[in-house]
Order: sequence, then structure tokens, then C-alpha cells
Amino acid sequence: MSSESENESSSDESSSGPSNKRPRVQETPLNKSSSNDKANIEQHKNRIIVLLDQARLETVKTRKGDFELLNCDDHRDLCRKHKKNPADYRPDICHQELLALLDSPLNKAGCLQVYMKTQKGVLVEISPSIRIPRTYKRFSGLMVQLLHKLKIKAVNQGGKVLLKVIKNPFGQYLPAGTRVYGMSCKGTLYSPQALAANLIPDDGGEDKPHVCFVIGAMATGHITINDHPYIEKMISVSEYPLSGAAAISRILGAIENKWGIV
Repeated sequence: MSSESENESSSDESSSGPSNKRPRVQETPLNKSSSNDKANIEQHKNRIIVLLDQARLETVKTRKGDFELLNCDDHRDLCRKHKKNPADYRPDICHQELLALLDSPLNKAGCLQVYMKTQKGVLVEISPSIRIPRTYKRFSGLMVQLLHKLKIKAVNQGGKVLLKVIKNPFGQYLPAGTRVYGMSCKGTLYSPQALAANLIPDDGGEDKPHVCFVIGAMATGHITINDHPYIEKMISVSEYPLSGAAAISRILGAIENKWGIV
């Protein structure tokens, strides 16, 4: 069983790595709105920053010699063989959350920056213009390619880098003065509207602080301040336990409504 590498590399076409056919990743153009909408959006110069934390992305070599993402459906016996709990290996959670983030109007308006960190500490920067594969099988192939090559480029637009493993710690990528909030069902309860009204600046001008949300991408447990000392407050957006994707949709919808992004 192989794990992810934390070293950054400039080569994404080396002969080493998985034998899977390389996924075709396309870039999605941003800001395909009217000129009036663009003028309204351009005032929001700051982006909402999101870190998907503790994602269970780990590669495993099959009997056929291919690499796959370790998951509870296809590798239950292998997990038990290595004394791992199969229920912990849910890379589909990360897939669902990425779709919720990158398909959102907030991202398409150019107002969102997403990072992802695996349970083993591999930090990934995600381009806002990437189009995440719709199916889990294609997503799995893309993540395997990323974890072995450390970089994924677009098939068009001159080979723009869409996914890239970057150096830890995450805090160095936060602009000065960023307000960081962790998402947890045990955090202070806000309705989505109250969250937007109290924690999100009225506009994204240069004099306004950036806002970052740290959201769990694991099957069990939740984010804690001990994991991220820069978190100033733990918050929740429902009195009921929600999936990560559902919580993300509530948060982004409220921000879009406040900023007038339709």
C-alpha cells in the first residue's frame, strides 16, 4: 500500500507512477456573465478561502498493477488485512464537497479559492477554473494521477496547472488578517443568513479582511482548534448533523445572496 508524497515536483509527465490512463481534465472559463454582473462582482476583490481538511485520499496498487484510491467499497478486505477500518476510507466525501464548491456561482464568479489537505498531510492547491469529473471513477483516476505526479495540467489553455501539491503549512497561504472559522456540529450555531451578516464583509474591498472556512472531508469526527491553531471560532450552520456538501451549499448560498451573485 503506497501513501502520498509531500515533496513538490516540477515534473508531471515522468515515466514513474500509476499505469492508469491519464484523465483528461478541462478548464472551465470563469465570469461568463453580463457586463453589469461583472461590474457588480469586480468590487468583491477578496475571495472566500476554503480548506477541505483530513481528506482520505490514499493510493493502493491492485493485482492488475493499476493504482486506485483506497475506498470502503472496493477494498474492504484489503483494509482489514492491514488492520484499517474500511468505514474511514471515504474519498467520495471529498469528491462531493469539491463538486459543491467548484460548481457554485461564487466560484464561477471568481470569488472562491479552495485548498485540500489529506489525512496524511499532503496539501493541494486547486485552481478555481478546474472542472472536477462528475463520476467517482474518473475523480479517483484524477486523484491517483495527482498523488503520483504531484501536478495536473489542463488539456487546453496552454497546459495551465489545475491541481498542484504545495508545501505545508497551510497558514502561510492565508493573507494577513484573514479570519478563519472551523466547521463543526459542536460549534456556535448560525443560520446561513446570520453567518453571512456577521462573519462575511459587506464587500471584498482591499480594506476588508479575508475569510477562510476549514471544513472536514472525513467520514467521522470533526475539525478542532487543536488541529488548526489559527482558527478563531468553531461554527455550525444547522442544529442537525449535515454532510460536508450540504453545509457548503448553505454557506456559499448565503454569501452569494449577500454579495448579489446569482
